[in-house]
Amino acid sequence: MEDHVDTHPETGPTEPPQADAGAVPRATLRLGRWTRRAVLVLSVLLLVVTTASLTYNACTAGRAAPPAGLRYVQAADIRTRYRQWGTAGSPVVLVHGAFEQADTWSRLAPLLARDHRVYALDLTGDGYSRRRGPYTVDHFARQLLGFLGALHLGGPGERPLLVGHSSGAAVVTEAALRAPGRIGSVMLLDGDALDTGAGPPPALKYLLIDPYRTSLLRLGLSTDRLIRAVYDAQCGPACPRLNAAGVDEWRRPLRVPGAETALWDMLGEGVPGLPASRVARLAAVRIPKSVVFGAHDDVFGKGTPQETARRIGAPPPTLVPGARHLTMISSPHQVAAAVESLARAGTEAPRRG
Repeated sequence: MEDHVDTHPETGPTEPPQADAGAVPRATLRLGRWTRRAVLVLSVLLLVVTTASLTYNACTAGRAAPPAGLRYVQAADIRTRYRQWGTAGSPVVLVHGAFEQADTWSRLAPLLARDHRVYALDLTGDGYSRRRGPYTVDHFARQLLGFLGALHLGGPGERPLLVGHSSGAAVVTEAALRAPGRIGSVMLLDGDALDTGAGPPPALKYLLIDPYRTSLLRLGLSTDRLIRAVYDAQCGPACPRLNAAGVDEWRRPLRVPGAETALWDMLGEGVPGLPASRVARLAAVRIPKSVVFGAHDDVFGKGTPQETARRIGAPPPTLVPGARHLTMISSPHQVAAAVESLARAGTEAPRRG
């Protein structure tokens, strides 16, 4: 049998149709269409979210004023807000941790003021002191030493007992290392003074950008429930419940002019701390030292209190039963007793350098 070949009277035999080498598969075409649609939808969504964020930020641009009647002193290069309790006795200076302020000590300080002059300052970046970076241990320590000088503390008979809470432990440690002759004794409260790299992941600063981060911060601060939840988690069941005034005490410092910019800068710096080798040098400083932690402080590992005491040459640590990370709020009487014990050690022990 012969093969059949179609012919055309003019052009001759015709070949079977061939696929176009340049043709795009249908699946690729569909993928391209869906990609373009997705990009369009995301672009519109980004525009809507950005517009909403900018509008919300504009509507909430008003900043809070600091409370009336605050006390200030110039400490190094920082106009520093501080509080004072008591008018007689040896000086005690309280140094708060990250995102705290002088008012954080308001349950502990009156107990100490029975026998001491008690001072608490706002480190720059927090509270109501002037915000001026960098927000580092070096800068905080210079502010603290400047504060002691401004209040004429540090001379014979006026050497203060320093209490540093959480990251404030690094600040009092650095101050004692720089000016051991001006310091009477040091307590690390709920803090190991170490630079552990704690803080938000570095990539976060590339994700949380304006205007979105400002909107998120302001939305978070507008919710009493969120502030109470963070407080309860850090403080524990022994702490008094935050009323409206208590919520405002934690929220207002983050709403004053300059607070938002300082907050992002501080998050970029991470939680202040010192290398372990630097902290260990405190052991050679011949002043009384103590370490106090909440027994249920979940910010640190269980062995941290003992390790910290050994590192700085302090006696075994005091563990406050039932307390978490804010012992000066949850357990002011126990912390006051530990401070008094350290103060007695400072008066009884001869200074050896």
